[in-house]
Amino acid sequence: MQFRNWITLTGLTIVSTGLACSALSPTPSSSPTLLPSSSPTPKPQPKEILIEGEVRSLPGSLDRMPMFNSNSPEWIKQGGILLSTFPPEGKKTPAAHLNYAFQGEFTLFAHHFTHTPKDLQTLYIGILAYNPSNQPVTVEIPAAASYQLEPDAPFKTQPMLLENPTGEIFSGPGIRAVDAVLRGKRTAEFAAKVVIPAKGYQLLMNAPIPTKGLARPVNGRSSFANLKSSGKVYLASLAMFAPKTAQGSDRPPTLAEWRTLLETGALAMPRDKRPTPLDQTSGPLIYSRVAGVQIGSTWQANLTDPGKTTLALPRSGQTLSYPISTLRRGRLGTSQIQAAPLVVRYPDTAYESHGNYGVRYDLTMPLVNRSDRAQTVAITFATPLKDDQLVQGKIRFRQPPQDFPYFRGTVRLRYQDDAGKAVTRYLHLWQRTGQQVDPLVTLQLKPKEQRSVRLDFLYPPDVTPPQVLMITSQA
Repeated sequence: MQFRNWITLTGLTIVSTGLACSALSPTPSSSPTLLPSSSPTPKPQPKEILIEGEVRSLPGSLDRMPMFNSNSPEWIKQGGILLSTFPPEGKKTPAAHLNYAFQGEFTLFAHHFTHTPKDLQTLYIGILAYNPSNQPVTVEIPAAASYQLEPDAPFKTQPMLLENPTGEIFSGPGIRAVDAVLRGKRTAEFAAKVVIPAKGYQLLMNAPIPTKGLARPVNGRSSFANLKSSGKVYLASLAMFAPKTAQGSDRPPTLAEWRTLLETGALAMPRDKRPTPLDQTSGPLIYSRVAGVQIGSTWQANLTDPGKTTLALPRSGQTLSYPISTLRRGRLGTSQIQAAPLVVRYPDTAYESHGNYGVRYDLTMPLVNRSDRAQTVAITFATPLKDDQLVQGKIRFRQPPQDFPYFRGTVRLRYQDDAGKAVTRYLHLWQRTGQQVDPLVTLQLKPKEQRSVRLDFLYPPDVTPPQVLMITSQA
């Protein structure tokens, strides 16, 4: 039970449920003497804050770049195949192979954990690639990162907003991995390029998840990469507990051992909860975890007024809001579901890439002050209470917020400040559910002035959608 509570607090819960609180009555005294007592001061009821203004669907759409998305099972107790896009022919478990070849540009996301393995044996995650052609194929890896929960990037509470110019602030391995890739970095787990011989195999990654020596035997690894292949390749993410050396210590699996697991192994266990069918519109909603190939790695958009090339500032005291990472039963009053579709998947895993982990949002706001007086505008990125249809047509926050971290990660903001200087800032955000937060930036636009603000980020793993981008004209 204690471990389960830890999972919930790290933002890994994936079942959409209501939260109920119950008060425990004081235990009556066993003493026959009645002593004066005072009742505990009741906690104030949370206050809802409704945001005045218009809510618009996010312009643009996902691109067509595929993503290898390996996130189920999230917690591994028994090694095996996590996600294989290899052809099923000649494999002992044909249903574990989804028969999808990558070529050209694509992205890769792999996010898995383990706890208390037998004898605290190290778990390895391998990314295996196969070239089916008669010519060598080169896979370039311009940016990629892989981090462990311990000791690389433990989950921890951070301030609501911090400047993060060098990437030294993070709150989880997935958060740190996508931040590094946003900056164009590549960690030591990945080579700059890998040449796969004709009809041959190569490992793109072979990385450990150790638990021995940790105060609590819980660890995980999150990896994200941008890749470009000169020809067709098949990929598989695989989990294997470490083979032993002659001296009895753990060692990394070899390429041959990974191939054997691919060809003779079954799906890794235990399986996550099965998702709620898409046509079920009532009752509890289980999104489940993703294991498949999604279509869409970037959502690029210019946020403009309909039929215009600019975005007028809202009226004084009003807010214009754009929901981010909307999903089924979480559309914030729009008709838009931004979750990437899956072209291949396992039947017991998510139907869509809810949360769009690893998807790059690249949003440009060509702001214009159409009034005849100066206007101050605040740009805010926040995590409201999750609604599908809005109450009174307004996005909801609450004070105090619910004590669950729903967004943790770094965003990049580029704009021209009030002195005309070009500014690039990296900001680490840590937001609770329904929390009203400080603006990313506040600008003053002169009458008729136009100024562009650009916000981009890779949607961090272990974040709970949806979020909202708000443009507010201060009264």
